[in-house]
Amino acid sequence: MNALFERSWTRAWSALAGAGADAGEADGTALRDDLLARYAEPQRKYHTRQHLEECLALFDEVGELAVHPAEVEMALWFHDAIYDVKGSGNEERSAEWAHEALLGAGVSREVADRVRQLVLVTKHDGVPASVDEQVLVDIDLAILGAERPRFDEYERQIRDEYGYVPGFLFRRKRRQILRIFLDRPVLYSTPALRDRLDARARENLRRAIG
Repeated sequence: MNALFERSWTRAWSALAGAGADAGEADGTALRDDLLARYAEPQRKYHTRQHLEECLALFDEVGELAVHPAEVEMALWFHDAIYDVKGSGNEERSAEWAHEALLGAGVSREVADRVRQLVLVTKHDGVPASVDEQVLVDIDLAILGAERPRFDEYERQIRDEYGYVPGFLFRRKRRQILRIFLDRPVLYSTPALRDRLDARARENLRRAIG
């Protein structure tokens, strides 16, 4: 077991489920292993354990920015839990899985509702509102501000995930998506990650679009 995965899961699950979890599944390891199995599915090339690990590693650095850090961390575990390349509603289905799993573990509905909402904001179809949403989205989008070799690998991984899409169509759609991010006046909401990633992200995006 990857030490980061083990540490992260234990921390988040203990904070959220705690004594409320069923005695037979007190540490949630079966759920954790199910999630890790999902991130290892063969259709995934970018939305893999590598992406999850990168997100959790960055959370280790900036998690204290969150108001409810355990909720943000758990949302990271679930944010790409269901990933059907040819389907839609992945975030919605992932969010519902998180909600049901947490309620089943004895987590309060208020907390489970917040985690579900956090997973939904990773659709990236709006501006993150709360501090926790901002931290989560910034972590998920940190790949855009990665060093050039990692960003280029990311772009190849996305192309591989959509290998069934003809090249000309993929390039057109991909440019449109990247342009949306580049045109945002604020790409990263948290000052710490904005200072660290924004300039390189915009350079990466311009290069990929061009």
